[in-house]
Amino acid sequence: MNTKETALLAINALEDKKAEDIRVIDISEISTIADYFIIAGGSNKSQIQAMADNISEILGKAGITARQTEGYQNANWVLMDFQDIIIHIFDRENRLFYDLERIWRDGVVIDKDTLKNI
Repeated sequence: MNTKETALLAINALEDKKAEDIRVIDISEISTIADYFIIAGGSNKSQIQAMADNISEILGKAGITARQTEGYQNANWVLMDFQDIIIHIFDRENRLFYDLERIWRDGVVIDKDTLKNI
């Protein structure tokens, strides 16, 4: 499975749990840490943990496991490192505070349909 297909699986897993404002940033041209950042929001701790669990389950079934997951217990910012894809799941307050979309503005924001056609 390639990086694009993995990213689409992760996006679908987030959508299954009603993630808010999913953004995909292609950082492959500006960073060596990953190809894509996927950023999503949740309204509460339970939803954020459910999104992280769903991603782990769906990607796990595809044979892809996270190298590292941080922040699951507090669930105000869960970071899941899948090597070429890094997933950030925020509560509303922390998403506004950390504003990764601004920090990584040199990356290319792409939507799900564009990702399918790359």
